[in-house]
Order: sequence, then C-alpha cells, then structure tokens
Amino acid sequence: MNAAPTTLAAFADIVNGPLNLRTVARPKAGAGEVLIRVHASGTNPLDTKILAGEAAHACRPLPAVLGMDVAGVVQEVDPGVTAFAAGDEVYGLIGGVGSLPGTQAQHVVADARLLAHKPTNLTMREAAVLPLVTITAWEGLIDRAAIRPGMKVLVQGGAGGVGHVAVQIALARGARVFATAFVADHDYLRGLGAVPIDARRDVADYAAEYTESRGFDVVYDTGGGAMLDASFQAVRRFGHVVSCLGWGAHALAPLSFKQATYSGVFTLHSLLADEGRAHYGEILHAASNMAERGRLLPRLDPRQFTMEQIGEAYDAVTGRNGAKRAQGKIAITVA
Repeated sequence: MNAAPTTLAAFADIVNGPLNLRTVARPKAGAGEVLIRVHASGTNPLDTKILAGEAAHACRPLPAVLGMDVAGVVQEVDPGVTAFAAGDEVYGLIGGVGSLPGTQAQHVVADARLLAHKPTNLTMREAAVLPLVTITAWEGLIDRAAIRPGMKVLVQGGAGGVGHVAVQIALARGARVFATAFVADHDYLRGLGAVPIDARRDVADYAAEYTESRGFDVVYDTGGGAMLDASFQAVRRFGHVVSCLGWGAHALAPLSFKQATYSGVFTLHSLLADEGRAHYGEILHAASNMAERGRLLPRLDPRQFTMEQIGEAYDAVTGRNGAKRAQGKIAITVA
C-alpha cells in the first residue's frame, strides 16, 4: 500500500516561540480550491506580529502555519475551477490569518478566487512578496481615492512595503507622486519617478514647497500614529486621506476644516469574512499586467532564506536578535 503524500510545514506553536518544521499530511483541494506547490512565501510584518501575540485583528490562534503571500505552481485543481490548470504559475494573498492555511509550507490549498497568474517577468521570490502590499495599496489609491492623471499624490512612508508599491501604482495612473522617506531611501524613490521628501521635515514646509500650501489631492498614510496626523495636515481642501494603519485616536479637526474625506483600508477583511475575494484576484491580474509592462517591481531584500532559516527571515523583518533590518521585502524560498 502506498503511503499518503506528505508535506513539510513551519509551525508557530507558541507566542514568541521558535518556528518548527514538521512533516504533515499533504492537503487536498476542496470545492473552489487549487493545491499549490509553494516555491516562495512572502514574509510580512504581520506574520511576526502574529507570532509575537500582537495581532488580535488577524484572528490567528497558535499553533498554526503562518504566511499570507505565496508564489508557486498549481498541482491539483477542483473540477469546478476553470481559471487555472495544473502547471500554472500563480501568486496570491491566500491565508495565514483566521482559519486559512499559511503559506510557509511546501504545499498549500487556496481559494482560486484569490489567485492570479504570476507575472512572467518576475521570479517566484519577487512575485511572492507582492500580493498583500499590492492589494493594500490598490484598495487605497484606486478603490477608495480613485486617483486620476495629474493629481498630486503624497505617499507617507514611500520606501516601505505598501509605500513603494503605492508610489508605482500612482505613477502608472499618471499622478504626480511625492513620497516621504528617510534620506537613505531618496535615490531609490527618485529612480521610481517620485519626488522624495525628508520624513523629518515639517508638513507645512513641504506642503508650501510642492503645493503652494494648498495641500495634496490624495495622501496615502502607511504608518498610522503621527504619520496619519501629518497626513490630515498635508491634504488639500476637498482632498482625500487613505490609511492602512488608521487604528488610533486622532483629532479630526484638520480634516474637517478642509472638508476633506478619509478612508481606511483593512486588507484582511476579505480573507476573514469571505467577502469580495474575487476582487483580490482581479487586482493581482492587473498587477501582473503592470509588472509585465515594467511599471511594477518589488523592492526585494537580496538575502535568501530557506525553510530551515525561517527564524532568521523573521528576524530580518523585525531587526531583532542582531539581524540587519530588511532593505525591501523578505521572501522565503521553499525547496
């Protein structure tokens, strides 16, 4: 009798504990699902927060396999799925929160609606770090703020994970893009086509220089806290502020006096509530087209991590245990 197929997965067993590799039964594709042979898993700050017990909004009890982003090859397809076939290279934001299986494993099943075909010009590692940040940036700029050509768009934290993708999406839509960042990242932002602004500058100062004190049409805040407060000051009258980390208490007076609007982005909602998942696949399909036209390229940290080095990958994201903090997104290669 043939043994049941198995797969290797990295388990987070306890809060702040190590990530342990274990062999488990290989999953099977259920209704509306595909089975993916994982080639790379993107590692996000949220993964490290779940491990640290600091992400109640992710609804992810331990023990669990973590990892939200994936790039790999379809191995098995439910008969009801027509968009993908065995052998297709795909990527997506598919799990690692709620009860959804994580991507830090050799095999994972995914809701086919969440997937898109991988950009043909990107490596598996490059594709694996795009889904979460791309969907988050797209929801803010396109779905909420409806940016248009010629708009002045300010991305707060423009060299970060969501920020560097938001910059590229806004540029591809014909916006005039400005981005706050530390000086060390200014050359990178210029290379993308954005105008870099020293993150330490006073809002009134750079708003006067770049908008004649009128303010920016759209401001995307990627950091929350004081960065969101600064975004309320930076936006113009009737402008729009978007935030993917707007969870704190903030004074709304600067926004209200300008008759400006605000939108929050909570990218996990579609995963947790099983609502609007097909739109995530649509966003990634559009992102693939952008990438293949040379308009979207992830900022990937050059270090390579295997499944056996997954703890080191987490340290690179957080900068803990003496690790050099990531200069770009971190991908885990799943051999």
